[in-house]
Amino acid sequence: MTASDYPIKVAVIDLYDNLPNEGMRCIKEIITESDGKYGKQSVAFNVFETRYKDEICDLDYDIYISSGGPGSPFDGAGKVWERLYFKWWEALWRHNQRASQAHAKKYVFAICHSFQMMCRFFNLAEVTARGSKSFGIMPIHKTPSGRQEPLYGGLEDPFYAADFRDWQVVSPKENVLQELGAEILSLEKIRPHVPLERSITGIRVSPEIVGVQFHPEADRRSMFVHAVKPERKQDIIEKHGPEKYEELLQRLEDPSYLGPVRQTVLPKFLENAIRRLRPETAGADLN
Repeated sequence: MTASDYPIKVAVIDLYDNLPNEGMRCIKEIITESDGKYGKQSVAFNVFETRYKDEICDLDYDIYISSGGPGSPFDGAGKVWERLYFKWWEALWRHNQRASQAHAKKYVFAICHSFQMMCRFFNLAEVTARGSKSFGIMPIHKTPSGRQEPLYGGLEDPFYAADFRDWQVVSPKENVLQELGAEILSLEKIRPHVPLERSITGIRVSPEIVGVQFHPEADRRSMFVHAVKPERKQDIIEKHGPEKYEELLQRLEDPSYLGPVRQTVLPKFLENAIRRLRPETAGADLN
C-alpha cells in the first residue's frame, strides 16, 4: 500500500450544542471536496459533538476543524465539555512543540465560537460581549500580516464574509502574541462614526494553527436559512432598518460576496495541511 492509501484523518469538533445549523453541512462538504484532490491523497473525517455529548477527539487525527456555535464563549465554564476541550488544546499544543517536522505536527482551524475559545486558551486578547449583535455579510480588512497570509491569498482587501455573533475578540495582548510568534491577520469593518475598538477577525497562532471570527465555510444556502427567519428579519429591520435587510438579500444573490471566501480560506487550509503532512503523495505545500 502507498501512503495515499492511508487517509488523512480530520476531526471535526462540533460546538453547536445540538442547535440546528448549516455550518456543519458546509464544513463536511469542504472536507469531502478535498478527498483525492491533492495527489489522489484520500481524506476521511469524524465528527465529535463536544458541547452536546462531551465527546472529544484524541491526537490520532492529522487535522482538526473546530466549528462555530451559539451563545457565550464562557457558557462552558465549569462544565465537562470545556475541560475536555481545553485539555485537548493543551495536549495538541504540547505535541506540536515537541514535533520537529511539519509532517508530524497537528493542524487546527478554529471558526467563530471556536476562535473565541482559542483566544481564551492562549490568552491572546480579551473576549467580550458586543454592544449589539453582528449579523450579515461584512467586510474583513487585512492587516499587514494578513496581506502575506496564504489563506487570504487572492482575496480582495477588504473581502466579504458571513459574520454573526454576540461576542468579540479585542485588546490583543502584545506580549503573549510576541512570545508565541502569533500574528493578527484581519480586523472587522471600519466604522468611523463609532468610537469603539475594531474587533479582531483572524489570528495565526503558529504555522499549524489559525482561527477566524467569521464563517469561511458559509455559502448562500446557509446564510439564506438564517436571513429569512421571521425573528431574524424583524431584528435586522428594527435595529438597522429595511435598507440593511435588503442589502443582505442582495449580497446573498451576488456570488462575488460569499463565493471567494468559501472557495479560498478553508480549502487552502486543508490543501496546505495535506501537502505538509504527505509531501510524498500530495506534493509540497504551495505557500
